[in-house]
Amino acid sequence: MSDTLSPTTTDEVLDTVRAAIADEAPLQVLGRGTKAALGRPVAAPRTIQLSGLSGIAYYEPRELVLTAAAGTPLAEIEAALQAEGQHLPFEPCNLDRLLGGEPDAGTLGGAISANLSGPRRFYAGGARDHFLGFEAVSGRGEIFKSGGRVIKNVTGFDLSKLIAGSFGTLGIMTEVSLKVLPAPETTRTLLLPGDDLAAACQYLSAALKSPHAVNGAAHLPAAAAGRSTVGYVAGMRSGVTALRVEGHRPSVEARLAGLRTLFQDIDQTEELHSHNSAKLWREIGKGTLLTQNPESQVWRLSLPPTNAASAIGALSEQMDIEFSADWGGGLLWIAIPAQADAAQAAMFKATEQYGGHATLIRADETVRAAVPVFQPLSPPLMDITGRLKGNFDPHRILNPGKMYKDV
Repeated sequence: MSDTLSPTTTDEVLDTVRAAIADEAPLQVLGRGTKAALGRPVAAPRTIQLSGLSGIAYYEPRELVLTAAAGTPLAEIEAALQAEGQHLPFEPCNLDRLLGGEPDAGTLGGAISANLSGPRRFYAGGARDHFLGFEAVSGRGEIFKSGGRVIKNVTGFDLSKLIAGSFGTLGIMTEVSLKVLPAPETTRTLLLPGDDLAAACQYLSAALKSPHAVNGAAHLPAAAAGRSTVGYVAGMRSGVTALRVEGHRPSVEARLAGLRTLFQDIDQTEELHSHNSAKLWREIGKGTLLTQNPESQVWRLSLPPTNAASAIGALSEQMDIEFSADWGGGLLWIAIPAQADAAQAAMFKATEQYGGHATLIRADETVRAAVPVFQPLSPPLMDITGRLKGNFDPHRILNPGKMYKDV
């Protein structure tokens, strides 16, 4: 049982880290703990929880910039943006249902630290692409800053790109600055029926190559579609390929008409308006449609969209799987029956054969301690990763082993 420390200021975070260094007592770094089960388990006698660092420090809608304490709930950020007709375009990926955390309790710092983005990722960029700057405490016991509140201030070494996706292993962020964008006025989603993944990938490819600015492109097999709370999706009683367009109403209507013409040979298409579109894409982004089995282990494979059907076919020959596809086929969610090695050899072989990388999203602590959670790095990249850890956290105080066993 680790001691839990809850600082409320950057100086208190600094004191906590310096005490940990002096006592040679590593820290498990958490926001509100919604992603504690993501990554390798951290063996640490102390936990630093950042939920006490909360609140929006600066928000200028006309400048499209927001700065907030790292422990600020994403729900608070999104509510403030919604009031001004703006949003986080990378659609933060909330995995509470998959990881068993408190619903919608994730923090801004956690979203950046994990660099997990939702269905708009292939179109608008990921979390790190909208990350302007931060303040943090390193494992050296020093406060450091990078970037700023405007893009022109992001000069020199762009440490924001390094910190995003580092899972708290290089520094404890205390304040985060982000670029935000106007929210779309109108959203529509075209639904195409069909169970064949290879055909669905062709639909996705055709839509993304079209001039219609599709910014959501996913395929749900029949079982996954049937779990949707959107009646039009579940009611199709087949696999569903979903294509989203957003923007000003006249533009959206014209582009949706263009997509209907593109797929005019497909019978029984459906259309979702803004409310149902939002529900469906939240379900897709959270991975909640993937499986009903809470014991299933869950992987995410990122690979070239043209190889999605081949990768699923190869894995299906080796084991029972459930899957869904996002990012135009470039992101595969895969659920498998629980096993001691989480089928890691098969998953990494698939990404080596078809390109890309794999991440184990859900498995129990024993499995995550025994197998690689993230795609193994090549020796040169592992060497660079180790040297970066040594530079930022020479005492191995911050989330040791969270991403890789010996880093």
